[in-house]
Amino acid sequence: MSEEQMLREEAEERLRALAGEHARLREDQWAAIKALVMDRRRVLVVQRTGWGKSAVYFIATALLRELGEGPTVIVSPLLALMRNQIAAAERAGIHAVTVNSANPEEWEQVYGQVAEGMVDVLLVSPERLNNPEFRDQVLPELAESAGLVVVDEAHCISDWGHDFRPDYRRLRTMFEELPEGVPILATTATANARVTHDVAEQMGEDTLVLRGALERESLHLSVVRLRGAEQRLAWLAQTLHELPGSGIVYTLTVAAAQEIASYLREQGHEVAAYSGQTEQAERLAAEQALLDNKIKALVATSALGMGYDKPDLGFVVHVGAPQSPVAYYQQVGRAGRGVERAEVILLPGAEDREIWAYFASLAFPPEPVVRTVLTALHEGGVLSTAALENRVDLSRNRLETMLKVLDVDGAVRRVKGGWEATGEEWSYDADRYARVAAEREAEQRAMLDYLDTTGCREEFLRRRLDDETATACGRCDNCTGAHRSPEVEARAVERAAESLRRPGVEIEARRQWPTGLSDLRGRIKPELGAEPGRALGRLTDIGWGNRLRGLLAEGAPDGPIPDDVFAAVVSVLSSWEWERRPVAVVAIPSATRPQLVRSLAERLAQVGRLSYLGDLGYRSGPPGRQFNSAQRVQAVRATLAMPSALSAAVAEAGGPVLLVDDRLDTGWTVTLAAAMLRHAGAPAVLPLTLAVTS
Repeated sequence: MSEEQMLREEAEERLRALAGEHARLREDQWAAIKALVMDRRRVLVVQRTGWGKSAVYFIATALLRELGEGPTVIVSPLLALMRNQIAAAERAGIHAVTVNSANPEEWEQVYGQVAEGMVDVLLVSPERLNNPEFRDQVLPELAESAGLVVVDEAHCISDWGHDFRPDYRRLRTMFEELPEGVPILATTATANARVTHDVAEQMGEDTLVLRGALERESLHLSVVRLRGAEQRLAWLAQTLHELPGSGIVYTLTVAAAQEIASYLREQGHEVAAYSGQTEQAERLAAEQALLDNKIKALVATSALGMGYDKPDLGFVVHVGAPQSPVAYYQQVGRAGRGVERAEVILLPGAEDREIWAYFASLAFPPEPVVRTVLTALHEGGVLSTAALENRVDLSRNRLETMLKVLDVDGAVRRVKGGWEATGEEWSYDADRYARVAAEREAEQRAMLDYLDTTGCREEFLRRRLDDETATACGRCDNCTGAHRSPEVEARAVERAAESLRRPGVEIEARRQWPTGLSDLRGRIKPELGAEPGRALGRLTDIGWGNRLRGLLAEGAPDGPIPDDVFAAVVSVLSSWEWERRPVAVVAIPSATRPQLVRSLAERLAQVGRLSYLGDLGYRSGPPGRQFNSAQRVQAVRATLAMPSALSAAVAEAGGPVLLVDDRLDTGWTVTLAAAMLRHAGAPAVLPLTLAVTS
């Protein structure tokens, strides 16, 4: 028996231990294992969800460890994915551990176990690769001793991919620095030809690419068009109990996930909301509840995505369309991996394109903004992200993403205490950023085409992934002609509408000044703080959000407060359980909607029999728009003013003041306005806005 035959028999035996006695290696699984173990090559595997990509790296790990090689290092993007991989490794008799943001107290112990050879697999996040201590002290030794390097969800390496992550691009440097002969495996289920080529090129010119058909024989795809948010919500509540098993209801925003989950629970469905803002313990509990079929569905954002492994997931419903067919096919691929039939339903909304436009606005910043950051680091030495916020007007998340890209490009470097400039020459690749933006727009158009297609839906999606084997599935609504009815009971629509029209969102008061300011530090003095406030709704929800987005849209005409919106605001006030009733109303002046804000304040004063004291003022015009807290505080402080007549009126009123504005973004305008009113003698300030951004 040849060495190759003996190795394959051992690989088959390992697979049976992992997947059951009837399991057999697919030819491409064996081709990947052979290339890694015998030939020590670099391999990119692009195969559908559920194909068995993890079996490849666990079997290869076991075989390499038997040959005396070092541990496998798996770069994995999500904690949920890491947990599933550790459980799968244990089933295969492989000892796997992880270092991530959730277990810092275990890091030293884990590093010690790796050094002593007690660990077969170490899972790390891509962000960990640039943690200064890990990068400088742990990674060099780990790279030198690794027996195999695995990159899971490898489409994240490519900025053409639908879920590009800057930290993944550091892997190219890691690949180049690995000792000769260390095999590399990269895996993904969602990469078109362009992404596949890009990832393979970054891995090295001799990379073996194993790309298979992406057909999902269990999926039954359909689209149901409904007139408005209340129809979609009612249809979902009516249909959910008919769907098989348990599943996922995806939404585009956190607010929509919370809103939909709340309504479904009101209608008697066992569901839980899940997003990036959900507490870690709550997320773990929700994931487990779905795994154990204790709930019908998780109502989730894309935070529940890559790596969530529930083979018997019976359905995936999207309330709102993702902005990419590739992202959509990845998410629906969570379903039907271990069942014969899974339902996949898309309920598009009129607001989808507005939400896509918002996410597009978070792209890589223009060159002058980037140059401002580089100059600040050249002149200021090591600066924290908070310190940089004082010098550049970007939100914290967008600033950190930009710094990660600059780090990968070699222009800056993360160090203890923040970031520093490297002094390396850097050029702004405007052409590439424009091409990526154009690709995103093309994906959005393709998603709209998917909604309208009269052809096979699965074939459409697979063609967008450049799957040349795609043919009509014979299962989707267009193939079978069995289109789901959009009809929904009138009473159910009314119930949903009542829920969506239910006004009121609590606004949490700011309690700490932003870091990085020279003269404002720490806690806001209680005697200057605002009380918790209220908003009519969130711009990102599917209820009042739809109405408010149109009313407050850039370029929308100014005018008096509409009657329906005013009535809803009155309803918010009537349910507000304040300690002391306000005695007066003050408005924050608006540069774009002065009539709207002033009419709202005046009518509230009239209806509530309160004194309307007028508006705050601006010293030199309104502050414009800022995107981070430090910049916003500086801009508002420089412009917002308290007219002397208003100050006297506040003191004379002698009671709590209702502070009225149109929308709340960072929350700093109402915070500083409240401080002025408190300083003038108001015993309490109660902020009230039409909308909060998120």
